Amino acid sequence: MSTHVAVIVGSLRKGSFSRSVALELRALAAPRLDLEIIEIGDLPLYNEDLETDTPPEAWQRFRKAVSGTQAVLFVTPEYNRSLPAVLKNAIDVGSRPYGHSVWNEKPAAIVSVSPGTLGGFGANHHLRQSLVFLNMPLMQQPEAYLSKIADALDENGRVTDERTRDFLKTVADKFANWIDRTRLK
Repeated sequence: MSTHVAVIVGSLRKGSFSRSVALELRALAAPRLDLEIIEIGDLPLYNEDLETDTPPEAWQRFRKAVSGTQAVLFVTPEYNRSLPAVLKNAIDVGSRPYGHSVWNEKPAAIVSVSPGTLGGFGANHHLRQSLVFLNMPLMQQPEAYLSKIADALDENGRVTDERTRDFLKTVADKFANWIDRTRLK
């Protein structure tokens, strides 16, 4: 039986490197993990005033989708040495209302990507800070910072670099093991 995993992609750009990596991970993780990309681009900015008996429909859809999964994989670019605002907003939307976080106790992993040489290190570590607070057991190794990602993709956004593909397969396998271990505790 495969584990249902929410994949949160921190980029909205058409042709996003992060989305390309997420799609590659989805293929590499099967059949052990069933990775479902849950869209975040239509989420209104979190505003507690909207947290009524009928919060925005997009918030409800997102919360329900993440709640129905057993783990979460974040794949994100780095913006200004941090995570993209759209990703932080999704984290905030999912963490509310207080006491009803969709993230609580879900095993998680982070893959950060960058066309530069640091591989999204800043985004990866800023995201880790939030996940600790959200009580998400986070896979520590292997750390996944993909630098110069544009060089690993073809014109259609497919991962063609064998070393990158092999590393992503390792990440997927280790994440599946991490999920199994955290569920046994």
